[in-house]
Amino acid sequence: MFKGRVGYGTSVLALLALLAMSGMVAISVGAVSVPVEEILKMGANRVAVGTFVRDWPEGDEVIIGVIRLPRVAGAALVGGALAVAGVVFQALLKNPMADPYIIGTSGGAALGATVAMTLPVTATWLGFGLVPVLAFVGAMSTVLFVYNLARTGPRVPVVSLLLAGFAVSSMLAAVMSSLMLISGSALRRVILWTMGGMTVNGWQQVAVVGPVMLVGAGAIYLLAGDLNAFLLGEEEAAYLGVDVERRKILLLFLGSLLTGAAVAISGLVGFVGLVIPHVARLLFGADHRILLPASGLVGGSFLVLADLVARSLLAPTEIPVGIVTALLGAPFFIYLLRRNKKEYGF
Repeated sequence: MFKGRVGYGTSVLALLALLAMSGMVAISVGAVSVPVEEILKMGANRVAVGTFVRDWPEGDEVIIGVIRLPRVAGAALVGGALAVAGVVFQALLKNPMADPYIIGTSGGAALGATVAMTLPVTATWLGFGLVPVLAFVGAMSTVLFVYNLARTGPRVPVVSLLLAGFAVSSMLAAVMSSLMLISGSALRRVILWTMGGMTVNGWQQVAVVGPVMLVGAGAIYLLAGDLNAFLLGEEEAAYLGVDVERRKILLLFLGSLLTGAAVAISGLVGFVGLVIPHVARLLFGADHRILLPASGLVGGSFLVLADLVARSLLAPTEIPVGIVTALLGAPFFIYLLRRNKKEYGF
C-alpha cells in the first residue's frame, strides 16, 4: 500500500504518530474517562511545575500516572517486541507461519508459569511475582535446550530447529496439562494466563523489561542487512559475506529474549508476532531496514488498542487480550491478503 509512495522517514513518523494517538486514547478511556486536555496539562506540569493551574481531581493523576500510563507503556513494549521477534523468526526460518513462540518459547513459559501457580509459596523480585519470573526463566531455558538439541556440530539446520521446537513444546505441554489436572484452584489462573493479559501494575516492571526490549530490538535493527541476506537463503547469505551460523545464533537469542521479556508482563499473547509482520510487509515491503521499525510500531499500536478493548468492552470484567487480538486482527489480515493475492500466491 505504501511501497514506493512514501520515504523511510515519513513512514516512521506516521507510525510514531499512530502509536502516540493510540496511547493517548488508551490513557484517556476507561471506567473513569479523563479528557485528553487534562492529561496534557498533567504532563506539562510534570515537565515544568506550575505551567497550568491544577484544577483537576487529584484522583485523576493517580489513575493516569500510576495505573494507566504504565499499563499502556507495557502494552506498547510487548506488542512491539512480539512483532519484531516475529519478523526475525520468519526471516531466519523462511517460514511465513513462524511466530515468536515457534521454537518452544511458549511451552517453556507456560510450564514455568504453571509451576509458579501451583507452588504453595509467594515471592517478589524487582516488582515481579513468581509467575512472570519463572515464565521468563522457562522460556529462555527451553530455547537454549531446543538450540542445543537441534545443533549438528557447528551448524543448526532450520528443519532440525523447527522439529526440535515442536517436539519439546509437545512434551512441555503434556507436563503442563498434568500439573493443571492436579492444580485444583490454580486451573483457572493458568488458563487465563495462557490467553494473555497485561499484568503491569507499576513503573518498576516497565523499568526492568523496557530497556531489555529496546536494547534487543536495537541490536536486531543493526542486523537488518543480514536479515535481508537470509531471505535469499543461507548459501547466498554466506556468499554475500554473512557469518551465517554466528548471526543465526545471535538473532535467535535476541528474538527469544524479546519474547521472554514480553511473556514476563503479558502472558502468552498470540497473533501479534505472527500476523503484524505480514501486515507491515504488505504495507511497507520486505526490506528489514523499514520492516523492523514498522512492525514494532504497528505491533505496539495494535496491542495498546487491543488491551483497551479487553479492559473496557465488558468492564469491570476484563477479557483476555489474546482473544481480542485474534478477533480484531484476523479480519483485517484476511482483507489485506485478499487485496494482495499475487504476493501470497492465490
